[in-house]
Amino acid sequence: MRKQIRQGLGRRAAVTAAVLGVMTVGGVPAPPAVAAASRPDSVQRGLEALVHADGLPAALASVTDRDGRTRSYTAGVGDLATGAGVPVDGQVRIGSNTKTFTAVVVLQLVGEGKVRLDAPVDTYLPGLVRGKRIDGRRITVRRLLQHTSGLPNYSDKAELQPRYYAPRDLLDIALRYKADFAPGKKWAYSNTNYVLAGLIVEKVTGRALAAEVDRRIVQRLGLRHTSFPAPGDVTLREPHPHGYYRESEGGPLVDVTEWDPSWGWAAGQMISTNSDLDRFFTALLAGRLLPAAQLAQMRTTVPAEDLGPGARYGLGIVSRPLSCGGVYWGHGGSMTGYETRGGVTEKGRAAGVAVTMQPGRAAKRRLERLVDTSLCR
Repeated sequence: MRKQIRQGLGRRAAVTAAVLGVMTVGGVPAPPAVAAASRPDSVQRGLEALVHADGLPAALASVTDRDGRTRSYTAGVGDLATGAGVPVDGQVRIGSNTKTFTAVVVLQLVGEGKVRLDAPVDTYLPGLVRGKRIDGRRITVRRLLQHTSGLPNYSDKAELQPRYYAPRDLLDIALRYKADFAPGKKWAYSNTNYVLAGLIVEKVTGRALAAEVDRRIVQRLGLRHTSFPAPGDVTLREPHPHGYYRESEGGPLVDVTEWDPSWGWAAGQMISTNSDLDRFFTALLAGRLLPAAQLAQMRTTVPAEDLGPGARYGLGIVSRPLSCGGVYWGHGGSMTGYETRGGVTEKGRAAGVAVTMQPGRAAKRRLERLVDTSLCR
């Protein structure tokens, strides 16, 4: 999703700084002498490799065991302009992890009998979804959540500017283009699906999507560092590492921390921390957010190899194979200035990793391997 941040960056000053690694346990930084004397574990080494070998400004991780104990790690520099350290378990923009929150709300409404998965979109948004080979009477709610609708992805089609976008603005962009394929014929990732899912939530509940996510998930689980930014809010309100963008290989790093995230909305607007995401995915897979029938539907997957070898997509959630056997469930996200990966195993071990620049292909593979390492320890 890099096309949307190519405009409006040229006038910002580029900055560079040295990067250092710090490990924390239980939120307390390890004293320098101790850190130097003890050999960093595999998660810490992985973060430092992302910083030093791959050139990412900062990397953060949290690993939560089955007993709920969380160990947090950081590496790099949180603000290249000042040299400030990386806040332990700092807030980041979580991008498409937002889709899982949106899907949970939709599936809760299914459990309440207010939405039907196999009902057409037109049942809830009559006449809204029309375009070239696009007809909301032929696209079901399930197709939206599983990315099998064929709707074009608005963020791949347009150069999105650093400004506020209403959800209908995003849908209007998508509907300028013809469908990628007939509903149900294949799988292809499209943020447009989740804009429509969010609009369905708002139509059925009569409340803003952000309010429903907050009431049904954030407050319920006590996710104290998780929020859905209000329109026009471009800030991260708690301690956070700055996010960066590089227009071209070898070019300067530009600080893009304060960026209007509304272009992601129900597909990618939220802010959280690694530990809050650990708690969210753990609760979800443990059945604390959805009735058993809806959780089973969520975990019913189709192949999604574009997301990596062996990846499968359910209803707003992804399963990926583990090197130690079995799979883990999560999502991951790419948002202006940040990249996140993580999830939870069937046995309840959770891990999340975030970096402060959208990585290249090789670095992204190492980021995903670090999640695997964290979950297989």
